[in-house]
Amino acid sequence: MSIQFYSLGAAQEVTGSKHIIEINGRPIMIDCGAFQGKRAEADEKNRTFTIAADKLDAVVLTHAHYDHCGLLPVLTKNGFNGNIYATPATRDLANLIMMDSAHIQARDAEYLKKQAKKKGEKFNWTPLYNDVDVAKTANQIVTVSYQRPMFIANNVSLQFYDAGHILGSAFANITINDEGKETRILFSGDLGRNEKPIIRNPETKLPAPDYLVLESTYGNRLHEHVEEALDQLAFIVQRVIERRGKLIIPSFAIERTQELIYYFHLLVDEDRIPEIPIYVDSPMATNATSIFQVHPECYDERIHEAFLEHHKNPFGFNALSFISSVEESKALNKVPGPMIIISADGMCEFGRVVHHLANNISNANNTVLLVGYMAENTLGRRLMNGEKEVKIMDEYMKVKAAVENINAFSAHADYKETLAWLKKLDTSRLKKIFLVHGEKDAQEFLQNYLKENGFANIDIVKYGEVYDLD
Repeated sequence: MSIQFYSLGAAQEVTGSKHIIEINGRPIMIDCGAFQGKRAEADEKNRTFTIAADKLDAVVLTHAHYDHCGLLPVLTKNGFNGNIYATPATRDLANLIMMDSAHIQARDAEYLKKQAKKKGEKFNWTPLYNDVDVAKTANQIVTVSYQRPMFIANNVSLQFYDAGHILGSAFANITINDEGKETRILFSGDLGRNEKPIIRNPETKLPAPDYLVLESTYGNRLHEHVEEALDQLAFIVQRVIERRGKLIIPSFAIERTQELIYYFHLLVDEDRIPEIPIYVDSPMATNATSIFQVHPECYDERIHEAFLEHHKNPFGFNALSFISSVEESKALNKVPGPMIIISADGMCEFGRVVHHLANNISNANNTVLLVGYMAENTLGRRLMNGEKEVKIMDEYMKVKAAVENINAFSAHADYKETLAWLKKLDTSRLKKIFLVHGEKDAQEFLQNYLKENGFANIDIVKYGEVYDLD
């Protein structure tokens, strides 16, 4: 039997996860994510598919982030009619993200068409997909609960295990049987962290893999301890109150926003910060929070102890308001501080947060708090790097607001957490680790770090390079 592995995304970069295993020439895809970064470059990459979609046996979706699910509608448009396997929570969140992307693309197309008309230029940009394509894709998703085996192709079975990254996230354990011989390939998707709020820790009691495809986003970084981060968060809020300013938090609509709500609720309950207005200005975050509320099967024990046993809603309290309309969002510009605005997109490239940054970044009384990974060539990365002037909506603006960064809220394991997880796995059969989903420096550091700690055979996956699995 011939088994080959290759990647068409998230190979020596962080976005666009697309991994393929071919079994006797029959491909199965793990994740089908969109590229993010420089707009023109990302758009070009997202339009270039180098796999025959109609030849795929199946697709496995590890979790619902856009860089893992965002191109599924392109895949189905291109002729894939098979099953897409995901956990129930991943299905619900992925449907939300894909539909939101379709709406954003439609609005972008309308805006660009108007701009081209004003300039007398020819307009030829079209969305990658629309809401009809998303509906078709949603109809192909088959849900599989954690630890439930499912045959997804001839002699190929799948089991999901909780990855502890976002709601519904999963390790995908794929077992291939060939006349009594088993080959197990474990895809980490995105590896989560222990002691995160809301969701459970990443599972470690998994079948021993022969091959591990491992993410490396934070392969050369360490996170602060959560308690230290909460102290820092409380300090930042108190400073914003003293300055009567606004705290702008660019946040991913899924998981990070709900975690921040949870933490602010906790800080208010513990009298570590006073109640000030907190606005969640992201329709997708609002909808995602509703999805969180209907998937308690993914919660860890602490959320039950802290809130549910006392009949409290962990995602709602007096200071919190969810903003729906564009008019309500714009009105926040005229409301004086202090206040907290949590708004998507997490990397500051799209969505309402761009407008909040444009309106607030040049005011020294305000603070921008970065709470997650910022990919190369994004506005978030430029702010994180301390640039004093940035381009927002085609206008250069002085950065006078304080810019803070708290890594502890990241949903990705750092390099020590990755090693700790690996050491708890049964690695008795492990032949090789393939590193994906990381920038070059992070991957090289993690490769050396793991080798120093007993994991000898580690490859950094290159885009399109084919690896034969024994």
